Amino acid sequence: MEQQSELQEPTYAADISSIREAQIRIEPYIHKTPVLSSETLDVLSGKKLFFKAECFQKGGAFKFRGACNAIFSLDDVSVAKGVVTHSSGNHAAAVSLAAKLRGIPAYIVIPKNAPKCKVENVKRYGGQVFWSEPTVQSRELTASKVQEETGALLVHPYNHEHIISGQGTISLELLDQVPNIDTIIVPISGGGLISGVALAAKAINPAIRVLAAEPSGADDAHQSKLAGKVVVLSEINTIADGLRASLGSLTWPVVRDLVDDVITVDDWEIIEAMRMCYEILKVAVEPSGAIGLAAILSDKFRSNPAWKSSSNIGIVLSGGNVDLGILWDSLKK
Repeated sequence: MEQQSELQEPTYAADISSIREAQIRIEPYIHKTPVLSSETLDVLSGKKLFFKAECFQKGGAFKFRGACNAIFSLDDVSVAKGVVTHSSGNHAAAVSLAAKLRGIPAYIVIPKNAPKCKVENVKRYGGQVFWSEPTVQSRELTASKVQEETGALLVHPYNHEHIISGQGTISLELLDQVPNIDTIIVPISGGGLISGVALAAKAINPAIRVLAAEPSGADDAHQSKLAGKVVVLSEINTIADGLRASLGSLTWPVVRDLVDDVITVDDWEIIEAMRMCYEILKVAVEPSGAIGLAAILSDKFRSNPAWKSSSNIGIVLSGGNVDLGILWDSLKK
């Protein structure tokens, strides 16, 4: 008997089938977000840019896609006692809203340093807030305690197959809206968003390039790609509060195999990109959401081999929950 010489295809936590199923499942609840463009930003970047405006998604961020898919995938018995999660803000609000639509309780663990606007979103959607220290360990420990006390089901912010599948619906929409995109740039943190986007995009167009945008003060994905294994940073320092998590066991294999490169940028570049989004695109985008534009305009991208072969670039504006309190206070003076 001849031995099979063909290599077995790698198995990931999600695939194009689960992502298409997610699209059908969440369609009644989500917004199909618009794609924005700007001739000014095209000139500045030297490329055609297409901004997938997830800042207009329910809850103000892409996170509602994954949370909605996860919660509506569960049977009534599983969710009878509600759901629990831990998050710096956007996933927390998304789970709160999805749970409200499902008619179940949501117990939300939030670090004490989370932006006020994100905490207010959780409360607005009926989530019950439990505070933790601003470390992953404290968040997870607090969530475990809440889970024991309530019997609620844990919905992980990113290391969850239904979360990844839900986030992948962004690619289905974007490549339907702009079929000729050759490169997509996506913020990276725990990897749920970019995993879903990469799995869907490369299933539709294997030649498409998927790049990650990451703060230089939280560059664990960049270091992980270089090392060929998950690197956890001992210290994180970035304005992008939504990009402080480490890669998970389900997201790392996708990032390792399907993300073509990681572009790191400094906080001042993120702030400048936020300003451009506000002044040119006329949208309020949080630091995590603006990092894709920051990466495209960076010197690191211009010196990257991907720059020459990227013509039509999709940029995921992942969220718009920016705390504008300082701005409003300055206007009162």
